[in-house]
This record gives sequence, C-alpha cells and structure tokens, in this order.
Amino acid sequence: MRCWPTLLFWLIVATLGCGQMLAACGQKGPLILPDKATQQQPQPR
Repeated sequence: MRCWPTLLFWLIVATLGCGQMLAACGQKGPLILPDKATQQQPQPR
C-alpha cells in the first residue's frame, strides 16, 4: 500500500489539473496567434 502523503499529493495535483481545464473552457478568443500579415496596423495620429 502507498503512503498517504503520496496519495494526497497526486489527488491534489489531479484536482487542480481538472479545475484548470474546466476553468479554461469559458475562455474566448482565437486559439492560435494570428499571422502578422493579417494584423491591423495602428492608425497614425
């Protein structure tokens, strides 16, 4: 049988990992960086 601190550590790692994946589900925007050619140039003032 494994020692309980090791089991607790992996349980915490798995819980935090799943929490991060669920928190990232609501993020909006492009999943990749846009090409530099398609970016708009800033307007001179």
